[in-house]
Amino acid sequence: MTHSEVHLVGGTRLEAVKLAPVAVAMRAAGLVAPVLVAGGRHPARLRQALAAFDLEPDVTLDVEPGGDSRAELLTELVRGLDALWSARPPAAVVVQGDSTTSLAGALAAYALRIPVVHLEAGVRSGDLESPFPEEANRRLVAQIARLHLAPTPPAAMNLVDEGVGADGVLITGNTVVDATLAVAARKLPYEDADVAAARAASHGRRLILVTAHRRESWGAPLDRILEAVRALVRRYSDVEVVLPSHPDPAVRAQVDAALGGMERVTVTGPLPYPDLARLLSEAYLVLTDSGGLQEEAPSFGVPALVLRDVTERVESLNAGCARLVGSDTDLIVKEAAVLLDDRRRRDAMTASGNPYGDGLAAARAAQATAALLGLAEPPEAMPAVVPAAASTGVPA
Repeated sequence: MTHSEVHLVGGTRLEAVKLAPVAVAMRAAGLVAPVLVAGGRHPARLRQALAAFDLEPDVTLDVEPGGDSRAELLTELVRGLDALWSARPPAAVVVQGDSTTSLAGALAAYALRIPVVHLEAGVRSGDLESPFPEEANRRLVAQIARLHLAPTPPAAMNLVDEGVGADGVLITGNTVVDATLAVAARKLPYEDADVAAARAASHGRRLILVTAHRRESWGAPLDRILEAVRALVRRYSDVEVVLPSHPDPAVRAQVDAALGGMERVTVTGPLPYPDLARLLSEAYLVLTDSGGLQEEAPSFGVPALVLRDVTERVESLNAGCARLVGSDTDLIVKEAAVLLDDRRRRDAMTASGNPYGDGLAAARAAQATAALLGLAEPPEAMPAVVPAAASTGVPA
């Protein structure tokens, strides 16, 4: 029997991580045939992320826009997807989140009257300028999508408030929780040699995982963040830091100038997803401007200090498992010190579990997509959040 194809479109590493569990769940259910479509400027990174799930792209678009023009990238992606789907029309298209690739997938599918399923729908910051252009991208996709898979109740309410019919919205949880739990549970050896050496020599020190990848963090804000990291390492002799740097040469040079040669600090390039998931599972504390890490950390009982002035991941703030500290050096050090000085206060931040999911989001997304096509009954929405997994904050 030939199943209807459902194309899952991704262009970034994080999109690959969030789409991969859905593709796996679709294959397991056997109701539709998932087809992973790789777009964007860096297909090698997407391919690397999919490899962590024993997957690879089924189709890779030939997209080579010059420069950094988002408009040119959007144009090339729409053109490539239109050609693909005109020759090989899927029953539905799944786009994830808020990237240029997601917007292109939604636009191209809509033009061909192909139903659009929006994974991680309804996330909002309330500010079109922050994050830019992601806030606009996800709002535009919401106008096109037929099925809105919201990660949390507040995200679902955002959609209803914007006029989306409740019958087209399902609260699934976030598939990144499924992904990180599955990959971290495998306890794969570290691929990055520097990280492997640092963790082998950690001798029970508490790990702080630090990421500052967003463009608004670069420059002076990053200097302030790095100064906070230096201060914490100097103050706490039982702390070590792993900081995967953005690959941009200027950013890496800035990080190396601040932290290079400092004991108990390991600076790397972008890490394979299994390395990052394992580090997160072993961390005592996370300092990050990443939305993905904010969603993943509570599953391991790891609190996050968010290096942004505004975050659309308000669920973690409301649940108490994350705190906004921006790039203020003194505030970062103060809030981190509270958690480093008192393990009970640190553990209390994530005692209520992960507001972003229970590890079953992908199965719900797969069944909901099949239901859209008349191939299954609609799934139940995500129930109350399960408790966080135990975390020691020291190497396993």
